[in-house]
Amino acid sequence: MHKTTYSICNISRNRRKFTIPELYDTDGQRLYLTQDERRAFYDAAMDEDRKVRTFCHTLHDTGVRISEALVLRPSKVDLSEQALIIRSLKKRGKIMYRAIPVQEGYLDTLDLVHNIREAQKRKKIKPLWGWSRMHAWRLVKGVMDKAGIDTALPHATPKGLRHGFAIYALSKDVPLNMVSKWLGHADVKTTSIYVNAVGVEQRDFAERMWS
Repeated sequence: MHKTTYSICNISRNRRKFTIPELYDTDGQRLYLTQDERRAFYDAAMDEDRKVRTFCHTLHDTGVRISEALVLRPSKVDLSEQALIIRSLKKRGKIMYRAIPVQEGYLDTLDLVHNIREAQKRKKIKPLWGWSRMHAWRLVKGVMDKAGIDTALPHATPKGLRHGFAIYALSKDVPLNMVSKWLGHADVKTTSIYVNAVGVEQRDFAERMWS
């Protein structure tokens, strides 16, 4: 069994501790999807049922936790601002939301599949995907398998997709504090782990220094 290693950091101002997951497990295996793997996952989802496709593309495009996507309601799709309003589920009982910008084409598809505008008019509160977390997790793993990603490896998970989103955003010069906000991290120190990405992702950073 693969185990994720964690760094434990103290926050002196409130005496709380927070865990920072590493990008490699205790066996030295990568825990994030590369950009090529993310692209393959996105493409494989195109051949799935419409709701499976929108769910997978939501994870791909926003980096949200799988549990956060599953509670997304029509009222939290901001069509005018082109953003998803995500309830952060790791805030020690506090109800907090964050806005994540998304592409117009994604919203058009979301509206087509889930009738967002009509649901908002009728004030429907049912989540877009009425699945259990385990069912959604299995669906994502199935799409990864069809994408040619070895699902026996520790990075082939929804969390690996989330990690890959953060690394890709940073490689495209999105500021660290903005990525931290999108991911719903309580402290930017948590987000800083993604600067330690290696392989092609690290070379992207290095090439900007060399140019």
